[in-house]
Amino acid sequence: MKIQQGIESEIARKIVKMVKETKMKVQTAIQGDKLRVTGKKRDDLQNVIALLKDVNLGIPLQYNNFRD
Repeated sequence: MKIQQGIESEIARKIVKMVKETKMKVQTAIQGDKLRVTGKKRDDLQNVIALLKDVNLGIPLQYNNFRD
């Protein structure tokens, strides 16, 4: 069994490109082995999560620190 922590930079860049193509009002930032998405509206963040769940990236994703 192989355990992977973090996200590869190639996949992170692919996700950033997908999010920017949607023209949602969110910002994306690659922070080491993590990808951070920030936005003013919770709905925008939920739309990004839905987008990422629909796309098969070949790795499991985890969503943290979702607050008002």
